[in-house]
Parts: sequence; structure tokens; C-alpha cells
Amino acid sequence: MERKINVQGNEINILNSNSVEDYICITDMARYKNPERTGFVIQNWMRNRNTIEFLGIWEQLNNPNFKHLEFDAFRMAAGLNSFILTPKQWIEQTNAIGIISKQGRYGGTYAHQDIAFEFASWISVEFKLYLIKEFQRLKAEEQRQLGWDIKRNLAKINYRIHTDAIKENLIPPELTPRQITNVYASEADVLNVALFGMTAKQWRDSNSDLKGNIRDYANVSQLVCLSNLENLNAVFISEGMPQAERLVKLNSIAINQMKILIEDHRILALEEKTGQKEE
Repeated sequence: MERKINVQGNEINILNSNSVEDYICITDMARYKNPERTGFVIQNWMRNRNTIEFLGIWEQLNNPNFKHLEFDAFRMAAGLNSFILTPKQWIEQTNAIGIISKQGRYGGTYAHQDIAFEFASWISVEFKLYLIKEFQRLKAEEQRQLGWDIKRNLAKINYRIHTDAIKENLIPPELTPRQITNVYASEADVLNVALFGMTAKQWRDSNSDLKGNIRDYANVSQLVCLSNLENLNAVFISEGMPQAERLVKLNSIAINQMKILIEDHRILALEEKTGQKEE
């Protein structure tokens, strides 16, 4: 999803690459320093030894597939007059994920917000402060938008969510006695089984062609329900309730809550279509 902020008269695109992390277009940011040679500005920043150190440490903390040997080669060469490094070279040779290149309408070089703020510091301290201010304003606005009318937002996710076929896929199944008696090593899997009817590993085994995990593919209704289950599970744990008993209780709650959410979808979708409230 693409969004934009305006920083001191400069329009900055923001990419939400995986629905969790924000990547800020440093090509747009580079126009603040030199509107005609944005690529040169970014390359000049990446020639700096401190930049290479920062990028490498960030990748080591966040990227298990980061290529350390290639990084060491760049670190040794950084600062030399002959050293040149482009975002494409950095991405391809180190398997970096903190910087990405995007083609098309919103094309350019994007960097994870941690890295983008570091780039902004190199451009201008003043620019960085305004960037952070506008970015925080955007995130606050997004949170308010999400909270204004959660029911209506849910209704717009899928207009036909009230059909029987979708109901069968959304409402969690009642657990079998075997599932109830099974002890799950992770509390996260207690919630997964209660809501989705399977553990994270079971989902991965059944969806080996998909990236991410079971929760990455949950719809908004399921995520709302999951948040409620997390809070309730914390209460049940503090009360000393055994895990198997908590699992049964959470599964029952998940079934009831999903039925309510689906019914709300049906009513609100009808209101969207007819402009009238259902009596």
C-alpha cells in the first residue's frame, strides 16, 4: 500500500511492503539535497564507512539470510576513493532486505524506516526532524482511521462475507477430544488452534508454497478476534487455569465472536447497499 507525506515541500512516498513494516522512498528524500541527481546522492551516502556499518548491523539484527562475507568486503573497501556502491549492488550481493528497489509508478529506492531516518540525518538534521514529525502524524492518523468505525471497516472487507460458504471457512471448528488433550508447547499455538483449528507448523506443512505464517493470511475479522483471545488468555493464565481448559474456553469464545462479526458484516453490508438500517 502506498501513502505520501509532505516534508518541507517534498512529497515522500511510503510503501507498506508486508502490512507490517514501512519503507520510505529515499529517492524522494534525496531530491531535497539534489533534485537532478538523486541516484548520485544515495550512492554518495552509501560510500560512507559509517553508512556501511549501520546497514550491516541492521541486516544482522533483522535478516537471518544476510551474507556476512560480502558485507565484510564492502566494509573493508568503504571510504576509499575508488569505492562505489549502488543500492542494487548492495541488495544483490548481500541479500539485504532493509533497502529495496521498486519499479513502476512509485518506482525508486525505498529503505526501512530505521534506515530512512539515518539517511535523513545525513541529508539534514532539520529535514530528519520534519520527516519524523510527518511520519508520526501519518501513523497517528492511520490509527484513528482504524478506530473510528471498526464495524464499517469490517463490512467493506468482503461484501459477500455472509454467504454460507464463507461462513464455513471463517467460523472456527469445534476442537476434537484429541486436540483438547494435546499439550501445545507454545502459547501462541493455543490461540492458533482455538481460532484456526491448527498449529503454526500444521499450517506451514499444508501451505509450503506460501510465505509468512498463518496469521499473515488472517482476515480483519480473525485478527480482531485473535486480539480478544490474547487478552482473555492472559487473564486465564493469571487465574491459574490449565492449558487444556483454556483451549476449550478460547475455542468456544472464538466461535461465538466470529458468528457475531459475520452477522455484523451481513447487516452493515446490507446498509451499505440499500442505505437503510435493518430493523
